Amino acid sequence: MAWITHPLVRPGSLESRAYQLSIAMRALDGNTMVVLPTGLGKTAVALLVAASRLYNEGGRVMMLAPTKPLVEQHYRFFRKFLVTGDDEKTCVVFTGETPPDERRRGFSDATVIFATPQVIKNDLLAGAYTLGEVSLLIVDECHRAVGNYAYVFIAGRYRETARSPLILAMTASPGGKEEKVQEVCRNLGIGIIETRSEHDPDVAPYIHEREIEVIEVPLPVPLKAAVDDLNDLLEKRLARLREFGYAVPRRQQLSMKSLQFLNAQIQERIHERDSAGYAAASIYAEVMKLRHAVSLAESQGSRVLAGYVNRLYSEGTTGGGSKAAGRLARDPVFIRLRDRCMSWTDELHPKMEIMAGVTRKQLSEFPESRIIIFASFRDMVQQIVDFLNARGIPAERFVGQATRDTERGLSQKKQIEALDRFRAGTFRVLVATSVGEEGLDVPSTDMVIFYEAVPSEIRSIQRKGRTGRSGSGRVVVLVTKGTSDETFRFVSQSREKAMASGIRRIGVQMETAPAGDPVEGLQKKIDEFTDDKPEIVVDDRETSSHVVERLSDLGARITIRRLESGDYAVGDRILVERKRARDFVDTLVDRDLFGQLKELAAQAIRPVLIIEGGDLYSQRDIHPNALRGTLAALSIDFGIAILFSRDEEDTAQLLMVIARREGERGDRAPRFPARKASASFQEEMEMIIASYPDIGLKNARSLLEEFGSIRAVTGAEEEDLARVRGIGEKRAHRIFELSRKSYR
Repeated sequence: MAWITHPLVRPGSLESRAYQLSIAMRALDGNTMVVLPTGLGKTAVALLVAASRLYNEGGRVMMLAPTKPLVEQHYRFFRKFLVTGDDEKTCVVFTGETPPDERRRGFSDATVIFATPQVIKNDLLAGAYTLGEVSLLIVDECHRAVGNYAYVFIAGRYRETARSPLILAMTASPGGKEEKVQEVCRNLGIGIIETRSEHDPDVAPYIHEREIEVIEVPLPVPLKAAVDDLNDLLEKRLARLREFGYAVPRRQQLSMKSLQFLNAQIQERIHERDSAGYAAASIYAEVMKLRHAVSLAESQGSRVLAGYVNRLYSEGTTGGGSKAAGRLARDPVFIRLRDRCMSWTDELHPKMEIMAGVTRKQLSEFPESRIIIFASFRDMVQQIVDFLNARGIPAERFVGQATRDTERGLSQKKQIEALDRFRAGTFRVLVATSVGEEGLDVPSTDMVIFYEAVPSEIRSIQRKGRTGRSGSGRVVVLVTKGTSDETFRFVSQSREKAMASGIRRIGVQMETAPAGDPVEGLQKKIDEFTDDKPEIVVDDRETSSHVVERLSDLGARITIRRLESGDYAVGDRILVERKRARDFVDTLVDRDLFGQLKELAAQAIRPVLIIEGGDLYSQRDIHPNALRGTLAALSIDFGIAILFSRDEEDTAQLLMVIARREGERGDRAPRFPARKASASFQEEMEMIIASYPDIGLKNARSLLEEFGSIRAVTGAEEEDLARVRGIGEKRAHRIFELSRKSYR
């Protein structure tokens, strides 16, 4: 075996592969996208490029990955192979769990920074550091660089500000649509595409055999009857839409593309103030719910279907449910279906038993195996874990961070711990949602099971790439015969082929295109010739919007932190809530708009509401006078200034004008907004309790309603405080500790 020889690569540690060296050398010529099948060492290519740039250009290397487990994985790889000195400060990890001040200090000392993109975007917006001395930006899973994803902003800012910029973008699956690949290339400034397939002669020697087996599963009679009922309900809704004059496909051709076309027709009619458009939109919502139920019955099983049908019924029979759910809950066919679903006690779909049988056989023949099972839905993941554990097959779940309904998510720390236990062999089966598809490196995984086929070529490639990395692997796909499972399988296959040919075609086009600078500079800041930069506090949940990016481009000094109310704070008087027109109307109908904006008004001397984009009166089937009454109440009763903007660009410009006007008052320090004068005793009590760290008005009201007075709250025992809804142990401990701490 030949080894890489380089001053910054540990001797005798990294195998020399001709295709990796060839790709790395080409990537040094300009901004490059590397498309390489999973398991063939994209991270090794990144390390070779990083070593060369650090050796020849100096500066820093920044490597971005979408999740903390991936960031940690890249960090471990570079620490193993790259020579950066003995000081651990030379390689640092930045994630949301790393405090901003620690990131600021760590950046100045680091040679290689491994980070999730959102924290880097936040730091750049806040001016914590610049990317001027970053000589290489590595973007992993670069197919995400579309729309508002943080990669787009970071790449643009990097190309504009770096002294010697170079971008290396990496993915195993850029997507089957050429226009999307071209969008990624534009957003990252890519001028070179380097791609290899498993059939290229320089790659073939390193390919491990990967067997793909499709197991066809029959749909049980009870589930077939349920699907028939659901299709009957669907046919009636589609017929109703045809009566309204819409071009509606036959039920058998009801693809996502055709549904999007149908929705576009409906939205156009709504925009034209056609009252039938609102009724059609509600029926369309029923169609989407029924189509999802069909998919669950065919690919997931009876227990998942029963849970979904029951949730729809509950939503439709409670006061706060949607009209679509209400009509379904009253339909005799749907009621009959629900009753039948509730009578099922065991799982009817044979997929579960087949999956367990395949897993048991693999572990029997190869006891050291690692198996990953992919399922699209969290409740199915938990069912699989429970099913396997009940049969003596140790399994754990691997899901995202968000908590949905009663299903708790996994923090990034717990995700990493689960992967470490899986690698160590503490358990042999990892059951994952899509969060496990990208980049997870468990070399000993020798089997991957698809609980259902997926139509996305990206997800299919990513799933299959979890096996066959360091030895032969096996992929098992469970497909329910005569259902969408079969359709999805063939769709993903055709898209994979289209992706391979499309990426090569784009690469050739780039090579033959006239030379030119692919980088478009950012707009010059309007404050280029002055130091008078207004200061704006931005809520950390707002940083994914283009508004914050434009504020940064326009020269605002930005502070990012959590605001109890509002999205932007200007000076010590102004709190701004930003709502898109549709969101404003939806919040009015489905959520507590008045409660939210009343709290905004309670926390600011000058509360401001910016309604962005679109015609407010065409968003939903609401009488215009109801909207006018709402605007009047907010303005007159709550004292909220209401402003309108065209789009995110217009909102950013409006915020800059507000911030400059406020700055002219002479006190520019953006402190937490002060309370308005003439508050009631009750409001003053709320504000006193709300001033405790991480409490806010909502929790303050809960505490005062529970205990009755400030004295009772501050004198309460820790466990009593923790029992109040929304407080919990952490907040309770802080209140208890702070109330009893000596000032001296």
